[in-house]
Parts: sequence; C-alpha cells; structure tokens
Amino acid sequence: MTQYIHRDIEIECAGPAQRVLSGWTARALRQIADKLERDEFQDGHHDVTDRHGKKLGSVYFDFSEGHQYDDNES
Repeated sequence: MTQYIHRDIEIECAGPAQRVLSGWTARALRQIADKLERDEFQDGHHDVTDRHGKKLGSVYFDFSEGHQYDDNES
C-alpha cells in the first residue's frame, strides 16, 4: 500500500522587518521538518511555536495509506 501524508501548515507572525520574519518562519518550518523526520507527530493538529514557546500557528497531519503505488503515476 502507498503511504500518504496530508498536511496543512498555518504560521502567522509579526516583527520588525521582512528579513526577521523570514528567519522566524524558516526556523519554525525546520523545526516541523525535524520533528516529522523523528516521527514525533500523530494524526491531528499540533501547535507551532517559536524558540520562546510563543504560538505562531499550527500544523495538521493526516497519515494514511491507499492503493498500490505505481511509478508511472504522475
């Protein structure tokens, strides 16, 4: 069976400059990626926080499986 991950990510932050906001957002996305690779997420919603624990948004995961995988599918 083919494994699927459905995900929705919402991050909202305000700061002094676009460059700063880009850095905060990139850091939050790397944190999500690291946790995903360590298999730390289950199905459902999870808070996304900055390094101080302030909530920036949320991520939703739905891990599921479906039909047989075919390399020719696009």
